[in-house]
Amino acid sequence: MGCNIAIDGPAGAGKSTIARRVAGELSFIYVDTGAMYRAMALYLLNRHVNGEDGDKVAAVCQEAEISIEYRDGEQIVLLNGENVNPYLRTEQVGNMASLSSANPKVREHLLKLQRNLASSHDVVMDGRDIGTTILPDADVKIYLTASVHTRAARRYLELSEKGLPCSLEEIEHDIAERDERDMNRQVSPLKKAEDAVLVDSSDMGIDEVVAKIMGIYREKVES
Repeated sequence: MGCNIAIDGPAGAGKSTIARRVAGELSFIYVDTGAMYRAMALYLLNRHVNGEDGDKVAAVCQEAEISIEYRDGEQIVLLNGENVNPYLRTEQVGNMASLSSANPKVREHLLKLQRNLASSHDVVMDGRDIGTTILPDADVKIYLTASVHTRAARRYLELSEKGLPCSLEEIEHDIAERDERDMNRQVSPLKKAEDAVLVDSSDMGIDEVVAKIMGIYREKVES
């Protein structure tokens, strides 16, 4: 069985960036479960499915084939054989992912792939319920968070640097709403696992967060 590191936390906490860096430091496979849910969201959007129509989401999601490949060290998310990496980080896809990820059939459809990867490889996996549901026996569990304002400001800067029109106030509102949905959904709500280590990155840079998590890993696994 592989060594597993689970990184959970709310939207915009930097989970993907940090998990990718930690995986690189350890030569582990990085599994971005959020990207898998976003690929499902993209599929539902392309099929013009209302994310609040649970029955329709449950029926249509079964037709989506989502897998992960690595090309030159980069994670490629494949949706029915197509590389959809360029389409996964829009606000529309993110909001649909937040809605559709609460559907039991969506989670069931993706769970097997995630666990199979973790059982046969050393992985760093990030998402909303990795340490609580997907990998409850992970060797290291991290709950990575930051204030709503900090997360919104980071997203605002990211979009602004790409030349995309955006409003800090609207982004902050969207993040707060997404937190509310993720933390209160009936299926696998976002919460800190009892044995997870809390890392608040509000006043930390990326290098500092990576160093913090590497220290936790060494203490728990290598000592």
